[in-house]
Parts: sequence; C-alpha cells; structure tokens
Amino acid sequence: MQLSNKNAEIFIPDNLDKQQALTQTTDLCIGAHHDDIEIMAYCAIADCYGKTDKHFTGVVVTDGGGSPRSGVYANYSDDDMKAIRAVEQKNAALIGRYSAQVLLSHSSSNVKDPTNRAIINDIKKLVQKCSPKTLYTHNLADKHDTHVAVVMHVIRALRELENRPEKIVAMEVWRSLDWLCDEDKVIYDTSAYPNISSALIGVFDSQVSGGKRYDLATIGRRLANATFLASHSVDNFNSASIGLDITELVNSDMPPTEFINFYIEKFKNEVEKRIKRFA
Repeated sequence: MQLSNKNAEIFIPDNLDKQQALTQTTDLCIGAHHDDIEIMAYCAIADCYGKTDKHFTGVVVTDGGGSPRSGVYANYSDDDMKAIRAVEQKNAALIGRYSAQVLLSHSSSNVKDPTNRAIINDIKKLVQKCSPKTLYTHNLADKHDTHVAVVMHVIRALRELENRPEKIVAMEVWRSLDWLCDEDKVIYDTSAYPNISSALIGVFDSQVSGGKRYDLATIGRRLANATFLASHSVDNFNSASIGLDITELVNSDMPPTEFINFYIEKFKNEVEKRIKRFA
C-alpha cells in the first residue's frame, strides 16, 4: 500500500506480515498526534489486548515536529522531535500489543488544509485495507485546531467509501465530552489493566517530562468521568471515557456544524429546563 508521504511508516510490533496485521484489524483509531490515540481510544486498546479475535491499529496523522518542548528536550530541533515522538509511538504500540501502528507523517500545516487530498486518500486506503468494525477519532467540539482538522478529513474520506465501519465514535482529548446529555454519551469502561493504561501515556516522555502532565490528566479525567457520571447511583466502574457516535453524520450529507450544534443546543435546553424548575 502506497501512502502519500515519503516518510510515512507502517510499524508492526510483533513482526507479522503487514498485510495480515492490517487486515485483521477490528478497531481502528485515527488521531492527530503521537499520544492522542492512547488518550482517546484506550477503551479499544484494552478491549483488544491479548485477544485473538480482536485487533487494534492506530494511525497518527502528523509528524510531531511542532510539539512543545522544555527541560531535557528544550533544545531539540523539529527533526529531533519527529524522531523521538515516532519512537515513543512505536513503544506505545509494543506496550499495547497493537496489530499495527501507522505514522502518516504530515505536517500540522498540511493537515489543517481542508483541500489536502493526500491525507483524505491515505485515510481511505487505510480504512479500505483494515476494514474495521469500529473507528475512533477526534470530536467536532475539540478545541485543538489540528484535532478538528483530522476529524473533518476522516468524515470526508469515509463519505467517499462504499464500505464503512459499522460504528464511528468521536472521542475526547482537548475538551471533555462530559457536557453531553447523558443519553447521548457513549460510555466506555477503561478500568482494565490500569498498569498498561498508565504505561501507554507515560511512555511519551517528551511530553510528560517536557512540561505536559498528560499521564496524570488522562487518568484523572477517566476517574472523574466514572465518578460524576450518575449522581443518584453507585459507580459500576471506576474509570471511563466518553464518546459521541457520529456514524449517522458520516452516513449522511449533513453539515458537521449542524450535527454538533444539535447536541450543543440539546445541552443548552437541558440546563435551562433544570434552572427553570427551581426558579
């Protein structure tokens, strides 16, 4: 399979044939940056971990060159950061026993170009090859420009395919989805293998030691999601991620703004209704 960027790479953690590693994929996550996959799709990683009938593949769209850096990484060049972040992502794939880890290696500026056909074509090729049952990506209410650019590319790519994943779920990274009305939340239990969960975030030392405690924040958000999910019942699990099902959006020609505004308006109405009950 020919990907558009000459620096693109398909890493196979257990040295399987690439064809087999990709085609056996049941759960595919397409994220903007190195570590986004581990933050938003741990539910799928854990669900596939050690299984023979379920296999997880991750796709990172950007090259890592624009990463913030401090401490020991303060004087690293963009090329240095690209190299170290690629190694970190491969290490995560080894820890999480991914079927495959794809590094598309596009610059952030190219990703944020909505007319970039190269990225759309890369995504189409990977989805066609992997043919996953479930696909995870960023959500439209995320506050990171590159994350929103990636989910828009994913939507465009999937709409051009005849055979699409059965379920497409938008996950939280740079903004929690706790604000969604409860009936609209897709809740994933992320309690399994807490040691693996911590290791998958901790392996990205260039970010954690470099000034962003994603290791603590990610685990903290999942704990908070589980605890604050239901106010009048005990917790069924102690760690959770929240997603929004966007399958209907992908399978239609609805504008993405109309889709997400429906949920924002629904949240607004729920808040107003609760306030008015006690006014």
